[in-house]
Amino acid sequence: MSRIGKKPVELPKGVTAEIKGQTIEVKGPKGTRSFTATDEVDLVTEENNVHVKPRGLHKRARQQWGMTRSMIENLTVGVSEGFKKELEIQGVGYRAQMQGKTLKLSLGYSHEVNFETPDGVTITAPKQTEIVVEGIDQQLVGQVAANIREWRQPEPYKGKGIRYKGEYVFRKEGKKK
Repeated sequence: MSRIGKKPVELPKGVTAEIKGQTIEVKGPKGTRSFTATDEVDLVTEENNVHVKPRGLHKRARQQWGMTRSMIENLTVGVSEGFKKELEIQGVGYRAQMQGKTLKLSLGYSHEVNFETPDGVTITAPKQTEIVVEGIDQQLVGQVAANIREWRQPEPYKGKGIRYKGEYVFRKEGKKK
């Protein structure tokens, strides 16, 4: 039995869910998101809860049971609170700034890196060494943050680069003579 799948998904105040076949559409103050579940699970709404039930007890149905419940919970959190990833920039001369919808990164290359903000995500740079990525789609927010971090990942000798806030970078000792 799925411990995650058994729990009902509570809909916070101001969030509504509408089920049409295998598709669930969740509306909230921050926007609207939808998810199409596989045929191995049933979706049921009761009062302020959404229940996910497997159609059988075979392995694929049990796998989809917990995953579908997690996806629906992420939809409700996204439309009610939103998701946020914070990045830190460390290194001499490394900085970021927003110009319109473009994030300009100075990362020690011979040129500036221009990162265009995709739809569904907002990027802000409150300080020159901080970047905040926000949106209602958890997967998209995480992917955009990973794409920004990819331009200069933290290196193990001096720790320079772009890292997630609170990320631990394992430091190596340099060469000895």
